[in-house]
Formats: sequence, C-alpha cells, structure tokens
Amino acid sequence: MASEAEYSAFEEKVRRTVYLDNLSPQVTETVVRKAISQFGTVKNVQFIPNYLETKNIPVSALVEMENPRQANAIVSEISHRPFMVGGMPRPVRAREAKLEMFEDRPAKPGRKIEFRWVETKDPDFEVANKLKQLAKDHALEVDIALNQQLEDEEKLAERQQGALKANHEKYEMINGVITDGTAKRLAQHYHIPVADEW
Repeated sequence: MASEAEYSAFEEKVRRTVYLDNLSPQVTETVVRKAISQFGTVKNVQFIPNYLETKNIPVSALVEMENPRQANAIVSEISHRPFMVGGMPRPVRAREAKLEMFEDRPAKPGRKIEFRWVETKDPDFEVANKLKQLAKDHALEVDIALNQQLEDEEKLAERQQGALKANHEKYEMINGVITDGTAKRLAQHYHIPVADEW
C-alpha cells in the first residue's frame, strides 16, 4: 500500500499526462516525442498494449509532460484541430489521462478491494451474465468498426500513394524539359521571356 505522499505524487503525474489514441501501429516512441515536443518537454512515453487484438489496430499511449499546463495545451489543441502523426491518414485524439490507465498505479491509501466468485443462486449472477454478454457484443461491434476503419485507411493510403507518384512523374517531366533545354527553345520560339537560370 502506498503512503499518502507517494499517492499524491502519482496523482500529480496523472495531471501532467495525456492519453493519445488512434495512433498508427507504425508510430514509435521517437515519433511521438518529436510530434508532442512542440507543446513542451516530454518526460516519458508509454504505449498501452492491446493483448486481445493482433490486427493492425490503432495504438494508444500515455505521454507525460513536464507540467499540467503543457498537458492541457495538448488536449485543447488536438481537440480543435486535426493532428496527424507520422503522415498516417488517421487523426490522433487526445484527452486527460485517468488514474486507471496506469499499470504502475499504487493502491490508494485506505482502499480495500475484495474478490469473490458469483454463485448461480446469487442475485448478482444474472446481472454478471448480462454484463458478460454485453462485453462480447461490444467486442464484436468494435471489431466490425475497426475492420471498416482499416479498409478506409488502406483506400486512402492507396490514393495518397497514387497522387504522390503522379506528382513525382510531373516533377521528373518538368525537370527533364528544363534540363535538356526544351523549355528554353520553346520560350525563344514563342517569344516568351524566361529567367536566366533556365
């Protein structure tokens, strides 16, 4: 059990920490640090693993800042503007961290937790069964929504890749016309003034 001072220090850490969600699975700690450092000093980045899904799912992270003011600025800014990390098509979401999000959270002084099996004759048994079924239904709905999101992101990434390739081809064509002197000859033929560096 943690002392009052230890628990108070932990609560202060929570106040200066931001929960980031919807990060691409390819995003690393270095990328998160660089993206968030524009708001202040990043003290720590802790990714929150998802042990239930093995797919290319959005990732979450807890980002500890130097003080609560910096953490609040991140939440405020990302709430009002799209914030993309690592060039990925999904915008990052941010909100204040909660005590329950930390694996290393100490037990609250004076708090007592009890565990027990619920017997079939117990009045809470039916409620527990309904909650269990609701959790299964929710997991299925989340899986369907996640698959749709991933399909949409793949389509967007393909379109972005196509646009990038087309722009690169245009650049290569323009660069070739300038380099081989075709642009200068055409300009002279049609009496169009061009810059000397062509």
